[in-house]
Amino acid sequence: MQKHGRSACTSVLVGKEASINGSVMIARNEDCKTAWPKKLAFYKKNSQPDQFKSKDNDFFLELPDESYAFNATPEWTDKYGVFLEDGFNEKKVAMSATESAYANSRVLGLDPFDEEHGILEEAMVSVVLPYVKTAKEGVKRLGKIVTNHGAAEANGILFADPKEAWYMEIGSGHHYVAMRIPDDSYAVVANQLSIQEIEFKSKDFITSPGLAKFIEDNKLWPKGKKVNWREIFGTHDDQDLHYNTPRVWVGQKILNPSIEQNPQSFDLPFIRQAEKPISADDVQTILGNHYENTPYDLVSKSGKASFRPIGIATTQESHVLEVSDKNLVHWLAMGVASQSVYIPFFPQGATTPIMFERGTDKYDPESAYWIFKAAGVLVDRSWKKYQPLLRKTQTATKIELAKIRRHYEQLGANDDQALADRANSELAQTAIDKYRDLISELISAQTADSPLMYRVDPDL
Repeated sequence: MQKHGRSACTSVLVGKEASINGSVMIARNEDCKTAWPKKLAFYKKNSQPDQFKSKDNDFFLELPDESYAFNATPEWTDKYGVFLEDGFNEKKVAMSATESAYANSRVLGLDPFDEEHGILEEAMVSVVLPYVKTAKEGVKRLGKIVTNHGAAEANGILFADPKEAWYMEIGSGHHYVAMRIPDDSYAVVANQLSIQEIEFKSKDFITSPGLAKFIEDNKLWPKGKKVNWREIFGTHDDQDLHYNTPRVWVGQKILNPSIEQNPQSFDLPFIRQAEKPISADDVQTILGNHYENTPYDLVSKSGKASFRPIGIATTQESHVLEVSDKNLVHWLAMGVASQSVYIPFFPQGATTPIMFERGTDKYDPESAYWIFKAAGVLVDRSWKKYQPLLRKTQTATKIELAKIRRHYEQLGANDDQALADRANSELAQTAIDKYRDLISELISAQTADSPLMYRVDPDL
């Protein structure tokens, strides 16, 4: 689909009654390449163009005259598309797009993707987030685009506002379903079409026009039996067993440790209720997971390493979008989540911290992406030896960032753009300084790791 490869992400959605503080959370790792920088950007009200023309295919859309202010994380280059991916708008709507997925040949033979003209991941935030007032409006706007223009690929799209979270899946050229996440529940998604039974008459579901008729006319499901989206549109193959279902399994294992499940089960539920209230830290732990404390840990010498982990070297950025009536937090970690740190940015700002504007696909010590990436590369030389230094820095940084965030919240940064900009600058600089110190410490320590080391005779 995309000329530089499809995203291979992992997503988490949390309802407001399931969270520790009453917030709604949507979160995702954006995975593509090991050296493919992201940036942080803020867009002013009514700053969007009149039209959107994709650079990845021939998708074209006329846009409304008025647009809301919003923030996002664009690619370092728009050569293959803008890929804004995630952010908030001024109406407190959060969007994350997309969780790439796969549909089966049976449905695609009936309603194929329009790869030349249909909407792709790279366009979705650009043509939806600046124009909606609620999460549900976001679902409806994107759904209308898919109906009128077609889709070029299978995707999962996350929406949230202070009241609710919605998860939308595109399963063929013109068919989709969206489900409101129950307030007391969560979902973990990993590159599969995951929504299960559809309640067509429920206000908690939105479907493409004619979906029920499409299924019935083409005999895709037994008549009279409750329609199961995942079974009809999704895949059940070896790639799922090694690449996808184990990530859902470990995410659910973190939030429901007492439940025994098979990591290669096709029957893992889409919706679960956690055993305890879920914090942003819990979601971040899921996004950085590489099967720690299981037989499948990717960095353990004794691990089987047979399953694709959630936290992986190809992560460009990881985000948790946390929203409530009084507070918005754009938690953003550049690079690999388990080796980086989540900075709690105020999306109400208008100015990007300068190092978050920089970065190409070549190492740049003045780019925020590359600072966090460089630390991870150095730790990778000996994970066991240098992980304690990384963990120490992460803990110290998180504490400092929490103090700064709390200070500016008390000053009123949630309602003051200038204060939000000051806060974001200080948050960014604090994290970068801590990681620069870590890089210095790692390089100094690794001078002793040279293969040219030789035990010198003390008498010489």
